[in-house]
Amino acid sequence: MEEKTLYLPEAQTDTVWAFIGSPWGLLAGWLILINIVTFVVFGLDKLLAKHPRFRQRVPEKNLLLLAVVGGSVGALLGMLVFRHKTLHRVFRVGVPVILAVQLLLAAAIALYWNFLR
Repeated sequence: MEEKTLYLPEAQTDTVWAFIGSPWGLLAGWLILINIVTFVVFGLDKLLAKHPRFRQRVPEKNLLLLAVVGGSVGALLGMLVFRHKTLHRVFRVGVPVILAVQLLLAAAIALYWNFLR
C-alpha cells in the first residue's frame, strides 16, 4: 500500500491557493464578493432613483435577496453611505435582523464545530 504524503505549501502562491481551496477560504471569498456587489447595487439603485429619466430600478426583493445570501453588511453600509432605503421599514428593520440572524447562525456553527462535535 502506498503512503500518502501531506501537501504543504512551498511558496506564497501555494499558501493562497491552499486558503482559497479550503471551505473557510471559499466562504470568506464569497462573503467579500457578495458584500461588495450588494454595496454597489445599493449605490446604483440610489443613482437610478435620483434621476427620473431612468425608469428601470432594482426591485426591492432583489436588494433584500442580496442581503439574505450574505450581503447584509454591504446592504447596511449601502443604506448608511448612500442614505438609500432608510425610510422603508422593511429595510430599516429587515436588514439589521438579517445580519443578526446570520451572526447568530455563524456563532451557533462555531459553537457546534469547536465544542459540541
